[in-house]
Amino acid sequence: MPAGYGVYKACNTTGTATDAGYPEHAYTWDVALRTRAILEQHGVRVLLTRSSDTGVGPCVNERAAIQSQPGVDAAVAIHGDGAPAGDHGFFVCTAARTPVGATARSVTLSHDLAIDMHDGLLAHSGMTTANYIGSNGYVSTTDFAGLNLSRSPTTFIEIGNMRDAHDASVQSSASGRQGIAEGLAAGLLAYVAHHRGR
Repeated sequence: MPAGYGVYKACNTTGTATDAGYPEHAYTWDVALRTRAILEQHGVRVLLTRSSDTGVGPCVNERAAIQSQPGVDAAVAIHGDGAPAGDHGFFVCTAARTPVGATARSVTLSHDLAIDMHDGLLAHSGMTTANYIGSNGYVSTTDFAGLNLSRSPTTFIEIGNMRDAHDASVQSSASGRQGIAEGLAAGLLAYVAHHRGR
């Protein structure tokens, strides 16, 4: 499938898992549902790019098309990393190049969204910023089709390393996932408040 800038990649797979076998797809699905519940309590309309945790969701180019629809104010891709044990923390990714078809305003808003999501997770997730990649929890990249192809303000977040004992303990617990969801919701609500009426 097209991944942006003339690059093609295989469609997404089920992802990584903790050493105890808790899979990334289950982790991210639960976090997404918890985040949606919080946001809807605040009157935010939430669209998920898959309807259940059965099978593999749409390829990332299809997800980019969904999040690029008119009326989408922000898109957040929720992931868990599979780095070596000892590497820990979350990081927020932004596009290193202007996404295909994106406006300068969308690029600026993506930057603002990344900051708000970073701050929300730092305050609520129970995790630190990543100690093994990027700078202070930020990574600029051309690797992700969801960033390269999105015309809406978008960020991609690796919320902890599933192979690290501390991060996995947070990811595997209901209370840990609730804290992560609260961080994501706080970031999105801050972003909405910052840009309401602009």
